[in-house]
This record gives sequence, structure tokens and C-alpha cells, in this order.
Amino acid sequence: MIIRPRNIRTGDMIGVIAPGSPTTLNNVNMAKKHLEELGFRVKMGDSCYSQNGYLAGEDKLRAKDVNNMFLNDNVKGIICLRGGYGTTRILDLINYQWVKNHPKVFVGYSDITALHIAFNQLCNLVTYHGPMAGVDMLDGMDEFTKKSFLSCIGTKSNINIGNPPGTAMKCMCSGTAKGKLTGGNLSLIVSTLGTPYEIDTKGKILFIEEVGERPYVIDRSLTQLKNAGKLRDAEGIVLGDFKDCVPLEDEVSQSLKEVFYDIIEPFNKPTIYNLKAGHCIPMVTLPLGLDTYLDADKCQLIVDNN
Repeated sequence: MIIRPRNIRTGDMIGVIAPGSPTTLNNVNMAKKHLEELGFRVKMGDSCYSQNGYLAGEDKLRAKDVNNMFLNDNVKGIICLRGGYGTTRILDLINYQWVKNHPKVFVGYSDITALHIAFNQLCNLVTYHGPMAGVDMLDGMDEFTKKSFLSCIGTKSNINIGNPPGTAMKCMCSGTAKGKLTGGNLSLIVSTLGTPYEIDTKGKILFIEEVGERPYVIDRSLTQLKNAGKLRDAEGIVLGDFKDCVPLEDEVSQSLKEVFYDIIEPFNKPTIYNLKAGHCIPMVTLPLGLDTYLDADKCQLIVDNN
């Protein structure tokens, strides 16, 4: 049974955690300030102020922050500070029963994909692929990103996912599909394969985004998903933003579009691309784990949030 977290309201307490990489104290303070300006009370986790090399503190500390924020009933929602690297290291330290028993809005993207997949599959909890406190909220969100974010975490009506004005989604393979929306960052999706947290795409709509990888790396990751049966199992595919995924200067390379058509198009699943979700601004917030209707011909993506 799908667990929909309670809507977030103005005045609610939001917990901020850093389950992956650290950031500067100035960024932490600015993230807190802008969440307060959105009308929330804010509780910063210990991981936000910790550092262990490229990690925001020891694994046990970061996992403890996740567990305690879910266990704390005064905290009505959790927003990640940033991504980076580290969430896969704490997956076996999370108390998934606590998460299931204390469901709440959980927001992030990039490295946070590993937690989205774990919470969706092990707890049946709906989570939100959306802006992070120490990245996208530092200088205040643009109006489109803010509206998409606040409407997603604050409504129980159907959500018609759309791009910012002037930016069109495009159809790769026609048709319609229904299924729970799953996925996130391509590198993190691939990192779950062969583990107890392996992404399950059977009967689902698979969303993929990436940042800063050359086309051959995208090719390799998509090929791994193909060989693992994940593209075959999916009912439909949504390709989000692929920021800075270009070849090196003077490098002989396929284009990203050629990679997509070589690997994804032969499956003939309803597929759209150029959804502005991922490492981009403006950014669409996506509810993961909810039943979703994809009409590739009309480039429509409708999430059933009733």
C-alpha cells in the first residue's frame, strides 16, 4: 500500500540533513535562512555541520540524522542539504521501520536517488525529487521552481507535470503508459544493481537524469540498465535534464541524442525527453512512488495524487 506523507503547511518544522557530501557553514546558514523565508521552522541536523573528507561526517552520524529526523514527530518534512556522494554508504544503517511508521515529505535529488529508491521500495513511501536546501535554495528559488516544489509537497490533487514556459518536452517513442514513477540520477540508479536496494522498474515509469558525464559514460550506464532488464521491464521512460553531458573538445563522440536513440528507442516504450527535472534551474519537482500516466505523443505526464 502506497504511503502518502502528510502535506507540508506554512509554519511546519522542516528538518535539513546532509546524507552525502558537506558544504560550507555559510551555505548551511543561507539554506536555513531561505527555508525560514518560505515560512517554515527549521531544524538543522548534525550532519549539516560535519565533515569527514568528501562526506558530511561519519556514516553512522549521517544515518543517525536520517533516522532521527523521521522519528521526530515535530519534524513534518525533510529536505536534503545537498547531494555529492555518500548515501549508498548508509543504506544498511537506515531504520526502515521507523521511516515507514513516521512517514513524512522527503526531498532531494542527485546522490539522494539511492534513498528515494530505498524508501519507495522498502517503505512504500512517496518521496520528492526536488530542490535541495544548500544548493537550489541558497539565493532563493526562481518562481517556477518554487511553485512546482510547494505545489507538489502541499497538494493532494492530481499533478500535471509541465516544463517552464518556452521549454518543450519532446517525444521519442509514441504511446501511453501507466505505472508508479521511479528513478532519478542515472549513476545512482546503476549503483543499486546487484544490491538489496536494486531498482525495480517492472510495471513502472522510469525517470532518468544526469550531470557532467560524457556521452560514452551515459552509453555505458544505459547499456548496463538494458543488460539488467530494467529498460525492458519499464512501462515507459522519462528523460530529464542531462546538464553538461557533452564530449570533450575535439573528442570523437556520438551525441547524447544518438545514444538515447541507439539504446532506448529499440524498446519502443512510450518515451519523452527534455523534462526539466534534475541538475537544472528552473527545476520541476517530481513525486516518486505515485501512479503516473504518460502520454508520449502529447508529452503529458500526470501524477495521480488523490
